[in-house]
Amino acid sequence: MKTFCGRANPTTGALDWVEESEEYDYHQEIARSCYADMLHDHDRNEKYYLGIRAAVARVKARGEKVIILDIGTGTGLLSMMALTAGADFCYAVEVFKPMAEAAQCIVEKNGFSDRIKIINKHSTDVTVGPDGDMQMKANILITELFDTELIGEGALPSYEHAHQNLVQEGCEAVPHRATVYAQLVESELLWSWAQLQPVEVGGARLVPPPAVGHCAGAHSVCDIQLSQVSPKSFTPLGPLCAMFSVDFSRPVSSAFQSHSSQFVAQSSGQAQVVLSWWDLDMDPSGSIVCTMAPSWKYPQPKMAPWRDHWMQSVYFLPVERGVTEGEELNLTVCHDDYSLWYSLQSRSQQTTDSQTEALHSRPCCTCQAHLLWTRPRFGELNDRLRTESYLSALRSVGQEDSVCLSVSDGSLLPVFAHRLGAKKVLCFEHLCIHCTFSTLRLCVELLEMRPDQLTRNDIGGEQISVLMGEPYFSTSLLPWHSLFFWYCRTALAGLLQPNATILPCSATLHMVAVEFEDLWRIRAPCGTCEGFDVTPMDEMVQQSLDFHESREAEPHPLWEYPCRALTQSTATMTFDFTQCVPQQPISRKGSVPLIRVGRCHGVALWMEYHLTHDITSSAGLIGPISEQGDCEWVRHRKQGVYFFRSPWESSGDGRAAVSYSFTFEPSLGDIKMDFSIESG
Repeated sequence: MKTFCGRANPTTGALDWVEESEEYDYHQEIARSCYADMLHDHDRNEKYYLGIRAAVARVKARGEKVIILDIGTGTGLLSMMALTAGADFCYAVEVFKPMAEAAQCIVEKNGFSDRIKIINKHSTDVTVGPDGDMQMKANILITELFDTELIGEGALPSYEHAHQNLVQEGCEAVPHRATVYAQLVESELLWSWAQLQPVEVGGARLVPPPAVGHCAGAHSVCDIQLSQVSPKSFTPLGPLCAMFSVDFSRPVSSAFQSHSSQFVAQSSGQAQVVLSWWDLDMDPSGSIVCTMAPSWKYPQPKMAPWRDHWMQSVYFLPVERGVTEGEELNLTVCHDDYSLWYSLQSRSQQTTDSQTEALHSRPCCTCQAHLLWTRPRFGELNDRLRTESYLSALRSVGQEDSVCLSVSDGSLLPVFAHRLGAKKVLCFEHLCIHCTFSTLRLCVELLEMRPDQLTRNDIGGEQISVLMGEPYFSTSLLPWHSLFFWYCRTALAGLLQPNATILPCSATLHMVAVEFEDLWRIRAPCGTCEGFDVTPMDEMVQQSLDFHESREAEPHPLWEYPCRALTQSTATMTFDFTQCVPQQPISRKGSVPLIRVGRCHGVALWMEYHLTHDITSSAGLIGPISEQGDCEWVRHRKQGVYFFRSPWESSGDGRAAVSYSFTFEPSLGDIKMDFSIESG
């Protein structure tokens, strides 16, 4: 049996549906999962173990037989903890078939198969009774159904169903309770990810039209490693508020709810962003707490546990508004069964029923931009230094008689070219977000076709003098997928003037071998977790990593994941956009000495775009590597990461080196790569 999977095609810029074996989705899901990250999260595991022991002890103290329901069991770890703590029997529910099979192997390997029943179903399909999946209802409910937003994986409907059908009234629950916290802040950095900002071009200040500036935006959460956002990047306007709690030991509702917190503004500023995270109380007394707070909330930030499966949330208010120190404010959070959203009002403000209803309604994008641009893309377009680089490049190549054609998704380059005096500016409509500036429809001609379909008649019999791109394409997953620009340039070769300017004129693929502070955990085998053998899980993940493209580089925003460079940054391949895509593959081999002491986990890869001979825009490192190897990464693009199967201990004397081999396949638009460590 075959399955169709969507995959970015760098040669066409499209999402192609490719036929793969029926195992493909499974292997991709496992290879890219966070199972290893969760198993390496000792703080999470320890708090769950303590909570489970306490819950089992409470039930035993009542003289009852301890029956566990473990929803979302994963590896079966929590069920094994429960039996070790004295539980009599566990029903462990896991909907993902490969994971359920791995859990079965793990419980057998640890000698618990006679007291743990793995149920490969969604919990809402589980039945209770003599012929059911469960012989009796459970009196302890253990779950790990949470995501960064707490409820985004359907925790509320699952709890609601479990209390109605699968557990006894008055059951114990681990975790016992969750509390959501929020803090109102002003942050130019974070707000730049929500709304397009004015930009100075050619002596004029371009302001987005009201349809964009007043749009409430998309309601989806922005989940990030908030520990990597310096407190200097935002100003708290109010205290940290406990917005609401959910008691998992009692019936839970998945219906719409709203909760408000009143406070006095502690600073004056622009209310723009809500920072949020949650805590889990593993016991009723709240003495066993697992918190998702960012590291800068800890007295000793270095002691904060690292986790990638649960991060922190950033919510953008529908409209920014000024607040004054001492003003009484009301912050409201609403949630349905899967998502949260926030609104803010002054307590002195009288609201009608319709206004209250509007405040509680889910934000909805009405300008199209928030549906087409990601949060990082907004940040990229609002990056003033980056914008100035492109403006400087356009000024240096543009002339009054320039005929400019833009090839990039949702780019502002056509607006810039027009404001800088180009005679004619064209853009492919499917690559253009013409709603961003009201003047764009008037100054830019939109082409309703693909680059390979364009003829000279379509551009009024003229030739293109400036072909420009950032390049950025929404279908790109890895840095080199933006080479679609090169394919467009090749398709348009017959329409270019003999001396046409290509901007960027070239791109370079860079690499650096790195030691990750924490990201290595997502790929590291666990072996033994809290005393339990979970090697079947390690073997399953490795098998999936060895399957097809799962063993290749993967995208990560490295500004969220600190690392140290153990080699110099090295340019490995250059792609000359002034020439057409070659028909034959391009191969490069070489090696880079390991010059710093550390544990080499893999290689970071990114593209640098040479806009002109002296202006470069990096989609990776944005500054020199420090003497200690510290790296600063651009915030708006993902870099490629190639993980080694096993880390290499570098002595830093340069005798060991990372060898690399790259092959660019023109027919595929992709780069095949291989790395190894050579010791001297």
